[in-house]
Amino acid sequence: MPDFAALQQELRRLAAERDVVILAHNYQRPEVQDAADHTGDSLELSRIAQKDPHQVILFCGVHFMAETAYILSPQKTVLMPDKHAGCPMADMATVAGLRKLKAEHPDAVVVAYVNTSADIKAETDVCCTSANAVQVVDRFPKDQKIIFVPDRNLGDYVARQTGREETMILWQGWCHVHDDFRAAEIGEIRAANPGSVLMAHPEIRREVLEIADVVASTSGMLRYPETSDARTFVVATETGLLHKLGALYPDRKFIPASTKAICPNMKRNTLEKAVATLGEEWDDVLEHEVVVPERTRLKALQAVERMLA
Repeated sequence: MPDFAALQQELRRLAAERDVVILAHNYQRPEVQDAADHTGDSLELSRIAQKDPHQVILFCGVHFMAETAYILSPQKTVLMPDKHAGCPMADMATVAGLRKLKAEHPDAVVVAYVNTSADIKAETDVCCTSANAVQVVDRFPKDQKIIFVPDRNLGDYVARQTGREETMILWQGWCHVHDDFRAAEIGEIRAANPGSVLMAHPEIRREVLEIADVVASTSGMLRYPETSDARTFVVATETGLLHKLGALYPDRKFIPASTKAICPNMKRNTLEKAVATLGEEWDDVLEHEVVVPERTRLKALQAVERMLA
């Protein structure tokens, strides 16, 4: 077992020496979250980095998240402990496929979940997060045709929430972690924990969302127990979130809706890799650096800024 305390201390020492802010997504390994300056969801972390004075960002997440940080802060150096930490759902959306869909529906606007590559964002009218997707889509007239990319489950949830089942065209992508949750399995967990509250991420299938007490993004799930009288929560999202939930609410009980809900890409980032990224080979960090070509960055930035507006 690695000495996490020693590695965390060394990582913080190197970060101070190299003028680095350490960001960790809510799904990262617990020991990585504990070493970070900031934890949160992907866009939240990128906005924090934008305002942070440090000139180097070490982003412990997956590739599209580091790209978003660079899109918002191109004057800074953005590094990942493991650049092979990708997102299969983001990879399901292709520029050629999206352009073809746009040509087939020239009167449609494109709303892209922030969980997409910079190339897809550059083909998009406006981005959204899981927290604000309903509000972003609701900005458009009810009869406006909308191409929603890439998550069919989030898109289905938004279409139902906004009454747009007939006008939303859903890209058939999915998060394999969230798509694997099943209502029957979760029903058994709830039956064994009477009075528990089910919190579910909107990337999950409709069958689970229909039985959920709360449908929320990771940030929403982190806030919800503060105002709830419940003592036990069943959490339907990647298991990494339970670490922060437990730290925020030590008097509550949090149960994973599935112990198999683990994203192997998120877990590629380790303390050892983070230390190595900032370590002795500092002059050769290209293998860890994430850069977006300027033309793509500017087009993607427009879609992100429209969302923020």
